[in-house]
Formats: sequence, C-alpha cells, structure tokens
Amino acid sequence: MINKVAHKIKELKSAINRTVRLMEVCGTHTVAICRHGIRDLLPEGIKLLSGPGCPVCVTSIRAVDTIIAISRHKDVIITTFGDMMRVPGGGKSLSNAKSEGSDIRIVYSPLDALKIAKDNRGKKVVFFAAGFETTAPLVAGTISEAEHAGIDNFYIYSVHKTIPPALKALLDSGDVLADGFILPGHVSAIIGKAPYNFIALDYHKPSVITGFDAIDILTGVMMILEQIVNGKALVENQYTRVVKDEGNLKAVSIMNEYFEPSDAQWRGIGVLSGSGLELRSRFKHRDILSVLNPDVPEGKEPEACSCGDVLKGIKLPVDCGLFGKACTPEEPVGACMVSSEGSCAAYYRYMGIRIV
Repeated sequence: MINKVAHKIKELKSAINRTVRLMEVCGTHTVAICRHGIRDLLPEGIKLLSGPGCPVCVTSIRAVDTIIAISRHKDVIITTFGDMMRVPGGGKSLSNAKSEGSDIRIVYSPLDALKIAKDNRGKKVVFFAAGFETTAPLVAGTISEAEHAGIDNFYIYSVHKTIPPALKALLDSGDVLADGFILPGHVSAIIGKAPYNFIALDYHKPSVITGFDAIDILTGVMMILEQIVNGKALVENQYTRVVKDEGNLKAVSIMNEYFEPSDAQWRGIGVLSGSGLELRSRFKHRDILSVLNPDVPEGKEPEACSCGDVLKGIKLPVDCGLFGKACTPEEPVGACMVSSEGSCAAYYRYMGIRIV
C-alpha cells in the first residue's frame, strides 16, 4: 500500500513543474515523518516544513519566567507536565527553580494537580496549563470539578494556544511559504474541519487532516498534490477513523464554557491576536494571576537561535548554526530542542535518516 501511494505521489509531482512546500503543522507529525523516513519516500521537489504545532516550543520566555517567579512564593506548589520542566526562560527553567527549592511537581493530568490541591489545602496549587485545543477541554473539566468539590486552592496559569488563529496570522504575515498544509490529527479530533476553512477560502491553499502512521501521512501528501494538480483548494479529512468532520462537540462546549479567546505570545513568533485561551470572567478566581501577578520583564530569545524561523517554516532545524553543536536535547538553547515533539529534537534524534 505504501509503495502504491508513493508511486502515485511521484506521478502527481511530475505534473507539477515546480517545488512543492508542505507544512506539517503538528509536532507529532514532525516526529512521525522523521521516524518513518517519509522524506526518503518522496520524489525530488517536495519539501516538508515544520510548523508551530508543538505547545512546549511556542511557550514564551515570559510565561516560563512568570511561572518561575510564582513558584518562589513559599505557599505555592507548581504542577506541570514533565516536558515543561526544561523549557528555557530568560535564564532559568522550572528544573533550575526546583533545584533551588521551589516546590514543583510533575503530573500526568490536571486531575493529578487537583488531588494535590485537595491534599494540601494550606497551599496554592497551580497547574501550568500549556497545550492546544487537545488539552484545554480537560483543564476546563478539572476546573469544573474543583468548583463542584469546593477545592478553592486550585489555580491555573493558562498559556493555552489555538492552532487556526496562529495559521491565519502566519499566512497574513507572508512568512509561510507553504503550498499546502498537513493539519494536526489530535487538535482536529476536538475542533473538526470547519475552523480551517479560511485556509482554502481566503488563501486558496489545500489542506488535509491526517493521522500519524506512515500511510496516513503519505496519503495526506497525495491528497494535497491531487488538489494542486486539479486546481482545487479544499479542507479534506484523511483521518476519518478518529476525526469527525464536526469534531468533538462536547469537548468544544466545555472548553468554550470556561475559556475565551485572548491575544497570546508565541515564542519566536510574537503576539498573535485571538490565538490564546484565558479563563472567562466568572472563573477568573481560578487564574493564579488574579492572586499573584509578578512583574516579569520581556525576555530575549537566545542569540543565534533559529527556533522562531523553524516554527514558521522558514528554516529547517539543520539550518540553525547551533543545531547539534551548542544546542542538543541534553543542553537545549531553544525550546524546539526540549520537547520530544519539537522539530529540532526530532531531527536530532533521527539524524541517521536523510533530512534534507
């Protein structure tokens, strides 16, 4: 089946007399493309570019510095997913703060953080809420549980972001050189197809929601090329076994009940209008910034780090002068090298695979 699809891709590419650049928006897709050696199966003239779909990578320096400042309060316990621990801020990470005495605990779910709050009623327990539309409904559900159970010492620091507004902002900027988009399967399982319609209607670019197996990704590439050859621009769903066109209406409902859109700072990209999620006014008492709001200066990106250009698809990780030298997963300079979903980390791990 893979060989058949690969042959069809080659056939379609021969009908397109130019280089075709496709952006895989999701960090998990980047990992899968590297792991499966997808680039080796594509003909000359098809380039895959990474996008801004790694929540760890796009968490701003200021957000990391803010949560570190909050962690220094003696009556605070910070809870976070493990891959947020080593994300560099303006000089330190949560891991550094923990080694200096801050009470910072790794959890696997916001519900774990809620249990810590229940067991430590004399402390302010803060969940560092990073992620996209995939995790926001679970955080909303956890806040609902805290409200109903009367656990009043549970807070969140929301740095949630949403994918469609970020793609629109990048397309408007002119920085995105993609001819089509491989859209994220996990996010799309929540929001469905409709939020991406602007890509086709306003920018006339084809896009396909795909899964994460090699055949999923290759089929998605084939479907995009078919659109290009036929002069079409549609939002298609290859991942129908998981993603419903309408998405998960219940998950979207609870997310919208507790959160509303806000402007958000994306690391290496800047402030993108309407691309964040903040708690609605009636739930602001669950926002730690309503209680503790440290004055944290704007941090600067590390010198010579190309993470921002990688997230915008302008550069490949290997185009950064720090890649694999000053910046490695063991000693990351930029956030793209921290998470397993980060483009730089994925390229570094799979250096045995041809990546250019």
